[in-house]
Amino acid sequence: MDKVRRLATEHGVVIFSKSTCCLCYAVTILFQDQLGVSPYVHEIDHDPEGKEMEKALLRMSCNASVPAVFIGGKLVGSTNEVMSLHLKGSLIQLLKPYMPN
Repeated sequence: MDKVRRLATEHGVVIFSKSTCCLCYAVTILFQDQLGVSPYVHEIDHDPEGKEMEKALLRMSCNASVPAVFIGGKLVGSTNEVMSLHLKGSLIQLLKPYMPN
């Protein structure tokens, strides 16, 4: 849990991901290509503490362990929450501090 919180607060936009997850890829591409934000992507399946991190993300009330998106140190959620915010136009507001000028 500590590693998840530390990474989430060290970077403005963080996506906890798995290298084989197509939804993780889709969310990352949304941020990079559509919204112009460069998230810090942490592949938990390449991390020796990945299993513990996955459990911590689930305990933090993330619907799915990945993708888990944090903006400004706060858990936004997984794919459904991110896409819902994006469709409402709210995601851009959260990302403004991390977007290039």
